[in-house]
Amino acid sequence: MLSYLKRSGRCDYNISVYWGIAAGILLSIMGGWLFQLALGGFSGKNEQIFEGITMLIGAALLTTMILWMMKQSSFTEAIKQKVELSQGKQWGIFFLIVISILREGIESVIFLSAANFVSKDQNLLGAILGLLVAVLVSYLFIIGSLRISLKKFFLVTNILLILFAAGLIAHGIHELQEAGLIPTLIQHVWDINPSAAGGDGYPLFHERGYLGSIGKDLFGYNGNPSLLEALSYLLYLAVVVFIWRAINSGSRAGLNGIGSRRQNR
Repeated sequence: MLSYLKRSGRCDYNISVYWGIAAGILLSIMGGWLFQLALGGFSGKNEQIFEGITMLIGAALLTTMILWMMKQSSFTEAIKQKVELSQGKQWGIFFLIVISILREGIESVIFLSAANFVSKDQNLLGAILGLLVAVLVSYLFIIGSLRISLKKFFLVTNILLILFAAGLIAHGIHELQEAGLIPTLIQHVWDINPSAAGGDGYPLFHERGYLGSIGKDLFGYNGNPSLLEALSYLLYLAVVVFIWRAINSGSRAGLNGIGSRRQNR
C-alpha cells in the first residue's frame, strides 16, 4: 500500500498506514497473549483436544490464504483496488491496515502454536528470524531495489504452504485420536521409528533423524502414521490440487474471453 500510495502521489495517506500498522501489531500481541492464557489452562486429554483443534483451525486459515493467493492474478492490482475504495477516507485506510495485520498476526500465533505442538520445541528464534527476513524483503520490494517475479515467488510459497497445511491436518487428526475423539482404524500403516537410537544415532528418515526431523517440523512427516492420518494428508493434497487446477483453468478462460472481446472491438 505504501508503494502504491507513493506511485499515485497520495503520500498524505501514509500516516494512516503507519498508525494502522502500530495498532494492528498491538492488537496482534494482545491476541497472542490471550491465546497463550487459554493454552496454559489445558492439560492431559483437554490439552490434546485443544492442540488437535488448533492444528485443524491453523490449516483451515492457511488454506483460505492459499486459495486467495491462487485467485489473485495481480497482487498489485488487488492492493490498488482496496486503496481506491478507501481514498478520501483516512479512517478507511487505517482500519483496512489494522484488519489486515490483525488477521495475519492472529494467524501467525495459531500457526506458530500449531507448529510448536508438532515439534514440541520452542520456535521463538525461528519466528523472529522469519519476521526479520520478511520485513527486509518487504522493505526492499517497497523501495524498488528488489526485482522478483511475484508469480513464481507465490507459486513456490504456495507449494510449501500446502505441504505445511497438510502436515497440520495429519497431526491434528493424530492428537484427536490420542484424545479418543476419532477412531484409529489401523494404528500404524508403517513404522520406521525404532524405540531408541542405535550406536550411530537415529536412522535418516526416523522422526528424530536428520531428514525425518526436518520433514516432521515443516511438512508433517510421520514415521509411523495411522491409516486416518495418512488418508487425511493425501486427501487434503488431492482436494487442494484439484481446486488449484480449477482456478488456473478459470483464469485462462477469463483471459481468453478478454482477448476475444478486444479482438472484436
